[in-house]
Amino acid sequence: MRTLRSTLGAAAALLIAASAAPAQETLVIRGGTVHPITGPEFVGTVVVRDGKIVAAGPSVDAPAGARVIDATGLHVYPGLFDAGSTLGLTEIGAVDVTNDYRELGDFNPHLQARTAVHPATEHIPVARANGITHTVALPGGGGFGAVGFRGQGSAFSLDGWTIEEMEIDPGVAMVLDWPTIRTREFDRSTFTFRERPYKEAKEEYDRAVQRLASWLEAAREYDHAVSGGATIRPDSRLAALARVTRREIPVIARVNTERDIRNVVAFAEEQGIRLIIAGGAQAYRVAQLLAEKKIPVILGPTQSLPTENDAPYDEAYANPGKLHAAGVRIAFATFNSSDSRTLPYEAAMAIPFGLPRDAALRAVTLNAAEFFGIADRVGSIEAGKIANLIVTDGDPLEITTQVRHLIIGGREVDTMNRHRQLYEKHRSRPRATR
Repeated sequence: MRTLRSTLGAAAALLIAASAAPAQETLVIRGGTVHPITGPEFVGTVVVRDGKIVAAGPSVDAPAGARVIDATGLHVYPGLFDAGSTLGLTEIGAVDVTNDYRELGDFNPHLQARTAVHPATEHIPVARANGITHTVALPGGGGFGAVGFRGQGSAFSLDGWTIEEMEIDPGVAMVLDWPTIRTREFDRSTFTFRERPYKEAKEEYDRAVQRLASWLEAAREYDHAVSGGATIRPDSRLAALARVTRREIPVIARVNTERDIRNVVAFAEEQGIRLIIAGGAQAYRVAQLLAEKKIPVILGPTQSLPTENDAPYDEAYANPGKLHAAGVRIAFATFNSSDSRTLPYEAAMAIPFGLPRDAALRAVTLNAAEFFGIADRVGSIEAGKIANLIVTDGDPLEITTQVRHLIIGGREVDTMNRHRQLYEKHRSRPRATR
C-alpha cells in the first residue's frame, strides 16, 4: 500500500510539475537572409514564441531575454514539405512487421495515416537533417491493379514524442487508387503475364469506376440523412467520404499515364469533388486540361526513368517545367520514407529543364500547404504560422548546402541521425600503422 501510495504521489507531483512548466522559450534568428516565399527576401530578424512565428522583418527588434541564433551570412527558409510520404509508416521494407502503410480491404476511407505513425522511426531524423520539417503521410495502396479509397493522409511535423505532439492536421486528403485499363494480366497460378481482350479489360474498368461512384453516392445519401436528423446506424466509412462529397477535403488520385489522368479528371468533374493528381508522370501531356480545370499535381521523384520506351530521356526532368509554364500548380513528393531526404534534389533536378528556381522552392514549401488547406499554418515565414524553419549556408536545393540550424515547432532540433552517426564512427576509425 505504501508503495502504491508513493507511486501515486510521485505521479501527481509529475503532473503538477508539468502543468507548472514554463512556456516555451522565445527564439530569435538574427542577421540572416530571410526567404519568406510569399515576398522578396530580406536581411533581418525572425522572432519565435510558443512554437509560432510572431514577427519577421528587416527591422524587427529582439525581445529581452530571448535566445538568439546569429544567422549572419546564412539563409533562413521555411522548412521543406514532403507532400506525400510514408514517413513513420515503414522502417525496413523487407521486414513485414515494420511496415504499417497498407490496410486490408479496398475501401477504408475512415482510416487516418496518423494512427500508424511511429514517431521514433530512424527515417525521420534522416529526413529532417536535410531540411524536411513536415510531411503528409499517405496510406499505401492494395498492390498491382487494386482500386479503392485507401484512407486519409495526415499532416505532421517531424519532431515529437507522440503523434499528438507532431500533428498538424489528421485528415487533409482522401487517397484514391484509380482503376486502369489493363489488357496484360498477371496469372497467379503460373506466375506469368497473359494478354486478354480489350473489351474484357474495359468492362472490368467500368465496373470499378461504377463501384467508386456508388460509394460516393452512398456517402451523399448518408450525409443527407444525418443532416436531416434521421436516426440511422452510424457508418464511419460513409461519414469520412461525406467530407469528400462536401468538398471539405480533396481526393488524391494516384495516376501516372495520360489516359488515367484524363479519366480521373472527368470522374472528379462528374462527381463534383476536389482533385489532386499524385504521381503525374505524363501530366505534361494534358497540361492544358489540368490548367483549365485548376487541378494541382503532386509530382513524384524527377530522378526517374521515362515511362515508355519511346518517351524522351528527359521526360521526368522536364515535366515540372512544362506544367508550370502551362499554369498548373505543382508540388513535389518522394512517396517514400527512407528517400524523403532527397526531396530538395527532386525539385532541383527540374530547374535546368525549365522550372524557375523560385517556383521549385515554392513547390517544396508553400504550394502543398495550399493544396491541403493548411497554408495558414505552414509553408512560409509569416507571423502566426508554426515555426518550422531551417537556417542554411546556401540554397537548400543544392546538394552542397548544409542545414546549420533546424527549428520545428519553435524548438531547435538536433540534426544528428543514423547516417551521421555511422559517418562519424567510421571517420574516427583508427588508422593502420605500418
